[in-house]
Amino acid sequence: MVYNLSMKLIGFLVLFSNLVFATERFEFYNGIRPLGMGNASVASVNDETALIVNPAGLGKLRNLFGTIFDPEIDLGSAALNTYRSKSFSNPTSISQVLPAVATTPGDYFYARTQLFPSFVAKNFGIGLLVKNEIGAIAETSTNASVFYRDDMALLLGYNFRFWDGRIKLGFTGKLISRTEVNETSIDPSGTVDLPTLATENKAKHGLGVGTDVGLILTAPWDNLPTLALVARDIGNTAFDKTYYTRMSTNERPASVAQDVDAGISFQVIHKSNIRSLWSFDYHGILTAKDEEDKSKLYHAGVEVNFGDVFFLRGGYNQRYVTAGFELASERFQFQVATYGEEVGTSSAPKEDRRNVAKFTFRF
Repeated sequence: MVYNLSMKLIGFLVLFSNLVFATERFEFYNGIRPLGMGNASVASVNDETALIVNPAGLGKLRNLFGTIFDPEIDLGSAALNTYRSKSFSNPTSISQVLPAVATTPGDYFYARTQLFPSFVAKNFGIGLLVKNEIGAIAETSTNASVFYRDDMALLLGYNFRFWDGRIKLGFTGKLISRTEVNETSIDPSGTVDLPTLATENKAKHGLGVGTDVGLILTAPWDNLPTLALVARDIGNTAFDKTYYTRMSTNERPASVAQDVDAGISFQVIHKSNIRSLWSFDYHGILTAKDEEDKSKLYHAGVEVNFGDVFFLRGGYNQRYVTAGFELASERFQFQVATYGEEVGTSSAPKEDRRNVAKFTFRF
């Protein structure tokens, strides 16, 4: 009897130790290129994602182009095991995923899918971000902690260049329709679709209007040392608007606090067709005081460019190694990346190893 009680106690402690790991730092946007580079991109972004990452990066664009189709999928280390336990067709659907998560208690499930069709030119861009993201872990078959976010965001950005482009000042306006679930106790064995959760005030929805302002300073020296800052959600972004909503709920998603990210970068030309980009970021300057584990705020990465066709990437994200590869042509891009995300605490860190893939068609 003592043995059985001891084994139950050990099992509970092991399960509890896994549950406290679900403390991920969720951000508005994560893209495959920066994720391969340790999620360091504030000073190095130079494509359509500048609309989200740093609007001042629009001043780096040389030509105009449009992204027509760019599906991206990101899966955590437990996703395959969860699928094997109970199959599902949509990895970001609460109603499909939670019953599967309930069959693997203690495993932290994560999945993200997104699209970002856009049109950008030098100093200007417009895009539509469609993102679904879920992180869930079950304590028992009838109790799970869930974070779910469904964003549809329209972004419009513009940049001003000064002193021959050495100073870039960019702005992005954001109109975000957000559905969010952030609960520590949901019964996966019950009805867990969004309309049902909304009637229980667990699914929240609203429309928010926000503004980001970015600054990039580039010194006219060898290797182009660059300092960049982005002020995100200036004045806080509240999802308190009720017009043009996609879902009827009584509760609104939590407001996003104003924050600042900073980064530096260097470019090195090795040969005529080989160059590298080195980037270092610190995210969450204003909210760092609320983050117990400061290692979640540090990011560093490198990208080696072979003739604008092959790209190799590596980095450091929240104390874990990242890597990425890209094959690019004038119209197509294929990218893969792997990175570690911190889902633990400062005293008990835990890595969730994730793999990302993306295909892009441009004109």
